[in-house]
Amino acid sequence: MKYFIQFCLVVVFVFTACKQEKKEAKAEEKIEVISKYDSFGAKISADKAIDSSELLAKFKTMKVGDTIDVKFASNIKEVCSKKGCWMKLPLGDETETMVRFKDYGFFMPLDSKGRKVIVNGKAYVKETSVKELQHYAEDAGKSKDEIAKIIEPKVEFAFEADGVLIKK
Repeated sequence: MKYFIQFCLVVVFVFTACKQEKKEAKAEEKIEVISKYDSFGAKISADKAIDSSELLAKFKTMKVGDTIDVKFASNIKEVCSKKGCWMKLPLGDETETMVRFKDYGFFMPLDSKGRKVIVNGKAYVKETSVKELQHYAEDAGKSKDEIAKIIEPKVEFAFEADGVLIKK
C-alpha cells in the first residue's frame, strides 16, 4: 500500500510538471511573436505558415468559386495608399494575390510596402469586374491613362485575411 501511494504521488508530480513546461513554452512563443511582429485583426501565430510559392501551387489547382483556409508568408508589394484597406502580395515573379480584410475590420499601415507579412484567412479564385479593377488602380495612384486601359474583367487569386502579422 505504501508503495502504491508513493507511485501515485510520483505520477501526479510528473503530469503537473509537464503541464507547467507546456504553459511556459506557449508564453515564450507569445512573447516572441509580440516582439517580432505587429498584429492586426484576429490574433494569429507565425508558425505553420506556408511560403507564397506553395500558395501559388494551390491556387493553380483551383477554379473560380473555390476557397481554402490557409496561412502564408510573403512581402508586401503594394498597399492601398488611401486607407490601407487592401494589399498585394507576390506569389511568384509574375503572380500576386489581392488581400482584403475580413468585414473591413482592420487596415494596414500606409507605409508597410516591402515588409514581411504573415496572413491567415481564406484564399479563393474570383473574377474581378472592370469597375472594381479601375477603383483599385485609382486607390493605388495610377494615372487616368492607365485606368482607362482597363477594359476587361480579370480572373484573380484573392485572399480575405482575418489576421495579419507584420514584421517590425
